[in-house]
Amino acid sequence: MAWGNQNFTSDFILLGIFNHSPTHIFLFSLVLGVFTVAFIGNTVMILLIYLDIQLHTPMYFLLSQLSLMDLMLICTTVPKMAFNYLSGRKSISLAGCGAQIFLYVSLLGAECFLLATMAYDRYVAICHPLRYSILMNQKICCIIVVSSWIVGFLDGIIVIAVALSFPYCGAREIPHFFCDVPALLTLSCTNTLLFERLMLICCVIMLLFPVAVIIASYVRVIMAVIHMGSGEGHQKAFATSFATCSSHLMVVGIYYGAALFMYMRPTSDRSPTQDKMVSVFYTILTPMLNPLIYSLHNKEVARAFMKVLGKGKSGQ
Repeated sequence: MAWGNQNFTSDFILLGIFNHSPTHIFLFSLVLGVFTVAFIGNTVMILLIYLDIQLHTPMYFLLSQLSLMDLMLICTTVPKMAFNYLSGRKSISLAGCGAQIFLYVSLLGAECFLLATMAYDRYVAICHPLRYSILMNQKICCIIVVSSWIVGFLDGIIVIAVALSFPYCGAREIPHFFCDVPALLTLSCTNTLLFERLMLICCVIMLLFPVAVIIASYVRVIMAVIHMGSGEGHQKAFATSFATCSSHLMVVGIYYGAALFMYMRPTSDRSPTQDKMVSVFYTILTPMLNPLIYSLHNKEVARAFMKVLGKGKSGQ
């Protein structure tokens, strides 16, 4: 049925990722645990940055936006998957499917550009420290962040508009635990090759362009650190640079590695099982790992946490 004939009562069936065997029950419990850690970790990160005035800097503002995106991303997929698994119902409405597609495509796109902005922030802080307050002032930082959100939302609007314009027929069973576009396209009654090419172009813009910015930023950072020399002051500068950049590089490697593997492969090379495993990684595991990586590798975040914890204890 085409878009004009489809209505919002037309349901899809999410086949999910788990059955009710003991092993899968354990894995489902593990996913719920990961979701809980990710939800609490990102919420705490946002609150810490909001409450501690010493964290009101461009770097931590960007980090709070990353935590917000991760929080929204994991809440887009896991609650519905858990509800379907526990209730035995596997259906999702056309409106619900469209909402999932729009949210996760928008959030993934926005996060790509945000990570590139965070790399540029580190480049300016290390290579141009005297001009940092000018090049990354509050106004510029806000404009860049808002632009990241807008670009992500535009990407989501384009993808959802085209994806739901196709007629879907047959059993309408999506071989996934959420409405992922590549999995949804397998149900289309018409040729989706043109749309798949459009998605590839979007992936080049949303993935490869930010990756190029990140690589260029860190190449400049590495060159600047090398040219500092070998004195004690230079070694301290290198240690500071490494501490501030290592967390971001770990997040970038995890996030972009999974995203590039997922969306830059030809359709002929895909398998439902492989796609579900990779999707678990970047929609569930990555949002959990981000706050843990930044909190473990950042003394300022640890200090803010202990400060808030100390206030809570003293107030009792």
